Amino acid sequence: MQVIGGGFLAAHLRAHFGDRHPGVTAIAAGVSSTIVDSAAEFDREAELLYRVALECRDRGRLVVFFSTASPVLYGTPSPGTETGPVFPTSAYGRHKLALETVLAASGAGWLTLRLSNLVGSGQREHQLLPALIAQVRSGSVLVRRGVSRDLVDVRHVLAALDGLLGARVRDTVVNVASGVPVPVERVIAGIETRLGTTAVKRVVHRPASAPVVSLDRLRRLVPEVDTFGFGPGYLSTLLDRYVPAGDPALPR
Repeated sequence: MQVIGGGFLAAHLRAHFGDRHPGVTAIAAGVSSTIVDSAAEFDREAELLYRVALECRDRGRLVVFFSTASPVLYGTPSPGTETGPVFPTSAYGRHKLALETVLAASGAGWLTLRLSNLVGSGQREHQLLPALIAQVRSGSVLVRRGVSRDLVDVRHVLAALDGLLGARVRDTVVNVASGVPVPVERVIAGIETRLGTTAVKRVVHRPASAPVVSLDRLRRLVPEVDTFGFGPGYLSTLLDRYVPAGDPALPR
């Protein structure tokens, strides 16, 4: 697999796939934060996708594009489905939807994965779980009450992509998420338990946001998804794996 990008997801793609799927180009570069609204950053990602799509069209390669399954794309309380209505609520959501549309019409073979919040080793400090861990360690954490997030292990994203490519799925949009949104307060409480500390909570109230992402298409295309452990206990499994227990950096 050819991987374009130098960040967290790109590193995991290279380590996992290596030389397998040689006819595939994965674009793991561009805007990764839902709060970004920089026209310059959007332009850079768009220009990259345009160039890669045209090159892959001419060379007969499959393009894998990573979009978002967040509420800023789906914009509706109903379960987000790949064939259902999409009402983006931010510049980021509209940008990702536009790139999905451009790629689908480019003439290249393509596969778009709409991802929820990734969790895994080597994440950047601004991403959700590392940011919350850093805040808890500092002794003060911002709680956005009413907000829930769908967390998914990057290892399961890689396994899902492997299954899709192995099944020769193409020209399709697929949600890849856990399907179970969890309140941010639960994530913070789980981090505190594993670090063995309690942080001061600075609470801000937000409109209720519990994004539900449909996994029906993913489960149909990659049946082994049912072995990933998605469900009520999935958050605990993630935190056990990626939050250091009894962090020695914290005072006792």
